[in-house]
Amino acid sequence: MELDEALTWVAEKTHGILITIRRDGRAQSSDISFTLKDGKFCISATASRAKTRNLLRDDRAVLHVTSPKTWSYISFDGTVEVTSPAQSKNDEVNQELAEIYQRILGEEHPNWEEFQQAMINDGRLVLRFVPQSAVGMVN
Repeated sequence: MELDEALTWVAEKTHGILITIRRDGRAQSSDISFTLKDGKFCISATASRAKTRNLLRDDRAVLHVTSPKTWSYISFDGTVEVTSPAQSKNDEVNQELAEIYQRILGEEHPNWEEFQQAMINDGRLVLRFVPQSAVGMVN
């Protein structure tokens, strides 16, 4: 499947499964929410999550996205960029986390100051999945 075709299909979706590689080589899967921005899947995560630790060790991953329609799915192979955790209310990571929130939920947060502080307290960061190829079928 052509990557451009796959990205067009997934553009309106926001949920998938991120598959990373554990230290022992086995797959580790996580349900995630994402937004597609500039050809990259942007995901909010915390520094303490297994997926984040796995990606810091090995940046290779698979992002699997499905549809309620039977046999409609795409699996993307790629690598993941991991930002540092949000450190202050107005830093770039916190701004990107706010954008991810808005794009996924389609609405403003009721209290941005509270949101920004929560991102710092949670150790939130951004995972940017960069797709390199795609396989699947769309019905």
